[in-house]
Formats: sequence, C-alpha cells, structure tokens
Amino acid sequence: MSLVTFLIAALVLAITPGPGIAYVVARTVSSGRREGLASCFGTGIGGIAHVLAAALGLSVLVAQSAMAFNLIKYVGAAYLIYLGIRILMRKENAAFIISGASKGVRRALMEGLIVEAFNVKTALFFLAFLPQFASPTSPLMPQLVMLGSICVALNTAVDVVAVFASHRLLDSGAARAARARWLTRFSGGTMVGLGVFLGVARRGS
Repeated sequence: MSLVTFLIAALVLAITPGPGIAYVVARTVSSGRREGLASCFGTGIGGIAHVLAAALGLSVLVAQSAMAFNLIKYVGAAYLIYLGIRILMRKENAAFIISGASKGVRRALMEGLIVEAFNVKTALFFLAFLPQFASPTSPLMPQLVMLGSICVALNTAVDVVAVFASHRLLDSGAARAARARWLTRFSGGTMVGLGVFLGVARRGS
C-alpha cells in the first residue's frame, strides 16, 4: 500500500481518543502544561518501545502467550484505573488543581511512559497494522521501525495539541474553575473506563 494511504490511516488512528490522550489531558488539568508536555514525551517513548518490540518480533510472543498477554494487560489496566481513581478522589479546590498539584516533570514523563508501555493493545496493533504497509521486497525490520516511528510521532503531536487545548480552556474566562473540575472528572473517569475495558477485553478482540 502507498505511503499516502498509510499516513491517512495513521492520522485517523492518532486522533482517536485513547489512554495516551486521556492521561496527558488529566496530567495537564491536575499539574499544568509543563507536566502535560512531559507526559506526552513519556507516552512517545513508550510508543517507540512498542515499535521496537514489534520490529524484533517480541509482540508475536506476547500475542501467542496467554499468560504474558494477561499479565501485561492486567498490570496496565490496573495502573490506568489507579491513576483515574487518584484524580477523581482529589479534594483540592480548583486553583490547586490547576497550579498547585505538581509532582515534577520527571515523574510526569515516567508515568506517561508506563501508561503507554503497559498498553498491550498498542503492541498488538503495531504487529497487525504495520506489516500491511511494508514492501515484501525490502528488509522488514527497518520498514517497521520507520512506519512505527511515524505513528508514534503523529500520536505525540496529537497529545501535544490536546495539552495546549486543555490548558487554554482552563486558562481562559471566569469559569475556568468549573472547567477544571469538569475536565478532571472527565479525564479521571475516562482513564478508569479505559482501564476496565482493557482489563475485560478478550484476546484477539
């Protein structure tokens, strides 16, 4: 398939809401733009790890092993649920939610990396999606790395846009406190829902 077709498909998938977008928006709401951007780079690094795993064939092992799949799936799902509940249970007032809940850029980056690295659906997606656009006449591994890196770059770009959009929404107008509470509840609830979905999803679905 052509590169144009791949780019269109990758862009559509990038703008589809998932754990990465939910997490970076939640991090922006709770800790500010700097940590939101740091979490974007964290999810990007986690995405690159999945690309390398797919290129090396590790994703095949995960897909074929029920024990490995379930272990990674449940650990990742539990972590998402934990993050969502932690956000939903915040007792701070709106001003603190916006500017006073900082946990550090390094921690935001690491948590973003963990959210994406334990999303087993990403690994399986890359394994199923990327080979469709690879040429059989060229070495497979370099093609998978290149195509996967494009996907990660698009996903990270969308995450960055989500961070700036949520930060601007919070920073404008007199009703930013109410918007902060709404975004916090929405993002926390979304992460809990995603965690539950990943936890109950059947293999091969």
